[in-house]
Amino acid sequence: MATLFSQIISRKVPAEIIYEDEHCVAFRDIHPVARVHVLIVPRKEIPRLGEAGPTDITLLGHLLLVANQVARELSIFNSGYRIIINNGPDAGESIPHLHLHLLGGEPLGWGHGGMRDK
Repeated sequence: MATLFSQIISRKVPAEIIYEDEHCVAFRDIHPVARVHVLIVPRKEIPRLGEAGPTDITLLGHLLLVANQVARELSIFNSGYRIIINNGPDAGESIPHLHLHLLGGEPLGWGHGGMRDK
């Protein structure tokens, strides 16, 4: 069964997509925990970071570079931003499809980012 993120990528579920290329899609989180909260999701269905393998090295680096690009486009690159990857249920993962949370647009204390995936 396709994850929610796979359904967003295939346009079966609507989302506010702000970036996409042949490797990933970035869209606004519908339950933001910061002024800017974007999810960056690879098109390849990797359940979690812990299941990525050696063949995913380029993709993982690409996701981080896309986070930088999106941060620039959303004017949070210079003020600062946080990238979070949840890995497993104890970390708050509830959607088994690797993704990065890009948070910013306001000062982030350590309480920010203690979210569960939606």
